[in-house]
Amino acid sequence: QVQLVESGGGLVQAGGSLRLSCVASGRTVSGYDMAWFRQAPGKERELVAAVTSGGNTVYADSVKGRFTISRVNAKDTVYLQMNSLKPEDTAVYCCAAGAVSRLRNAREYRHWGQGTQVTVSS
Repeated sequence: QVQLVESGGGLVQAGGSLRLSCVASGRTVSGYDMAWFRQAPGKERELVAAVTSGGNTVYADSVKGRFTISRVNAKDTVYLQMNSLKPEDTAVYCCAAGAVSRLRNAREYRHWGQGTQVTVSS
């Protein structure tokens, strides 16, 4: 019943910035934890950042200090501001929503977007 649609991906040079957006429709996600996961070819899906329904945030060590997750509940939207991008950030980024016990556990998220490609060139 909840649909998530990501946007904002694209091609950027190393050191550049992108802002990803995830818009939910169907039902409000204000009571859900929200997260961004990414998956690169040949690699496992990994948590990039998450924000709880209460506003607490967690980040992968590899993106701390560079990425910021935020949400605007009135718009049912979550953002991922990505600065100082590196080639190793290249991946498909997916938005996820759900009521979870562990933010890093992808299996607990009930709703997923289709993903948006982020490519960072050297």
